[in-house]
Amino acid sequence: MAEETCALCHGTGWTIVEKDGLSGAQRCNCALEERSAALLRRARIPSNYRQDHFDNFSDRGSADLRTIQGMLLRYCQDFPAGEPPGLLLIGEPGSGKTHLAVAVLHRLLEQGHECVFVDYQNLLERIRAGYDPLSGESPRAAYEEALEAEVLLLDDLGAHRVTDWVEDTVTSIITYRCNERKPVIATTNLPDAEMGGTLIERLPDGAPARYDIKTSLVEKIGMRARSRLFEMCRIIRMPRVGDYRVAARR
Repeated sequence: MAEETCALCHGTGWTIVEKDGLSGAQRCNCALEERSAALLRRARIPSNYRQDHFDNFSDRGSADLRTIQGMLLRYCQDFPAGEPPGLLLIGEPGSGKTHLAVAVLHRLLEQGHECVFVDYQNLLERIRAGYDPLSGESPRAAYEEALEAEVLLLDDLGAHRVTDWVEDTVTSIITYRCNERKPVIATTNLPDAEMGGTLIERLPDGAPARYDIKTSLVEKIGMRARSRLFEMCRIIRMPRVGDYRVAARR
């Protein structure tokens, strides 16, 4: 609803314009601004990421990060016509994945698209709680939101203990969105061997017998979900630029 105090539309949400001798109605700027504010509220971007935009992203002098930022800006310009429709950002903690994913979300919100930010682990907990009548969660509400949101940002994909229920739930959401061509923007810290991710890594103390064996993305979400995700998303491998959060605290 437009603001009643608007001097242009006097609360109607519409203004009369004349062009080429003809009169017509168009949406008032106050109504458009109110819609933008409503879209932002419904996106539920956490406070920690609310100020993440392209113009305040630090590329840390990395040409690879600048290239990725340019690629994501073009993705926003082409949206929703680009192919494939989604994004998957893979990289180590602190490499800038979530900042860039939220920057994309903000730009799509500015373009009038309905977007929702969802933390992967919290989503699964909310879906599971929906089966409990004492939890206060609306039955299936979280699950249906994950299915039907125009654009779903799924942050920290795979950050949950693996069970058959988790694998089936994630596969169901990703498969439905893939079939209906509903974009997913996902981030994950988990390596994927086919995308150059390292699954076995020597620990930094240099001891030759000490290795870190990492859990892969496919182990956390299952082969079916991984396959559909790679079908529907542009895969963006973040460069190894160190942990921005650690550097910022120094």
